Amino acid sequence: MTSKSAGAPDPGSAATGNGPAVSRREFDLLFEAVRTWGRWDPADRGAWNRVTADHVRRATAAVRSGTVVPLALPWNTRPGPDNRKPAVHHMTDLGDVESPEPSTHKDFIAADYHGKGITHLDALCHIAYRGQLYGGRAAGDVVDTAGARFGAVSALGPLVTRGVLLDLPAVLGIGWLEPGQAVHAPDITAAEQALDVTIGEGDAVLLRSGQVRRRMALGAWDPDMASAGFHVDALPLLAERGIALLGGDGDSDVRPSPVEGVHSPVHALAVAAMGVPLLDNLDLEALSAATAEAGRYEFLLVVAPLNVPGGTGSPVTPVAVL
Repeated sequence: MTSKSAGAPDPGSAATGNGPAVSRREFDLLFEAVRTWGRWDPADRGAWNRVTADHVRRATAAVRSGTVVPLALPWNTRPGPDNRKPAVHHMTDLGDVESPEPSTHKDFIAADYHGKGITHLDALCHIAYRGQLYGGRAAGDVVDTAGARFGAVSALGPLVTRGVLLDLPAVLGIGWLEPGQAVHAPDITAAEQALDVTIGEGDAVLLRSGQVRRRMALGAWDPDMASAGFHVDALPLLAERGIALLGGDGDSDVRPSPVEGVHSPVHALAVAAMGVPLLDNLDLEALSAATAEAGRYEFLLVVAPLNVPGGTGSPVTPVAVL
């Protein structure tokens, strides 16, 4: 018998509830139905083109108390089942070398951040489906060892828009969704009604599953094997609403994947079909408390990724302002 951490769910359990299963053919039809290829210029900003100056002005109207809530996990240098590639942090200057005043202290950080341990943004070049990036460009033609020449994070720039928190545990009156539990389109509309908020064009939608709270209570597990997130049948609704950004305290995908042969189907639909960048591994616990106290689940959201030419994404600390 193999051991597992105290908080590890059984990915084979019927209690995970991530169905219904979707065939590859059904998934391909869904991909075609939600894709927005050819809609915007510049194409490699994708759905961020939806956010105009008018959207920004309307988003600022969501600020009332001035409460500022950072949404990033701490820089994670500890290995674990949910952090297979720990970040690096070490000191390069301790101020102990004789030099003119003032002395200095310096450090070095690095991360292979496209995993489960670092809060980060996925740019449009990060995901290809059937060999194609968003817009139909062959990934092999525009991504090489030097980076990406299309869809890089440097093309996105900062995003300032209205954020909407879908706080499913708050709606359901539970501590967290169990890993493997899927969020479907009816769950989104039910959450909107319960939280008195409506997702609109240009919005950033953040899903709180309570994963961070569960980890603190029960310990780490491997989220590649089981995690709460969106079922692919939720994506047509989000596409219809015209969202600009999707994120959550997981990586938006329910796991195990409900689609045969596709390990991250929500990534494929959002990034490669819809041109919607993703925010992965957020810490939404403080935002959950702040929105509950305020009695409203909309806020100003600011996302400013690093300006990395050719980069497939960026570590980031999104900030919500209520």
